[in-house]
Amino acid sequence: MRNFAKFTVVVVTVTLLTFCILLTGCAQQKVKRYGDVLGIKPEKIEEYKRLHADVWPDVLKMIKECNIRNYSIYLGELEKGKYYLFSYFEYTGDDFEADMAKMAADPTTQRWWDLCKPCQSPIPTRREGEWWANMEEVFHFE
Repeated sequence: MRNFAKFTVVVVTVTLLTFCILLTGCAQQKVKRYGDVLGIKPEKIEEYKRLHADVWPDVLKMIKECNIRNYSIYLGELEKGKYYLFSYFEYTGDDFEADMAKMAADPTTQRWWDLCKPCQSPIPTRREGEWWANMEEVFHFE
């Protein structure tokens, strides 16, 4: 009977831990942080701000479906008369390229980008295929 009691305790403990991990999110989620930079045309700053004050719900839905969270865009004048956008987001998926291809194929997102792109001025040193120039994370503290 003692072995049965020990077995029962083990089964209950494993079951509770499994529920904790699967149902309440106790498992630590894999997160990759991204920082990107892009120029913005000074005469288009107000238009860009207006667009982002009311982002279309389907664009936000697609961002979420593509495993992006905690997404922010910052504006700054880094040199006199030269303005830049800095974006930060966290990616929680397993296949970044596939998720970005899914987003790029979305017709609503394409229409959104068609409104935003005329405001933007890509960095000349960005890598081939990039619109926003990806930056290397050199420090992170939680």
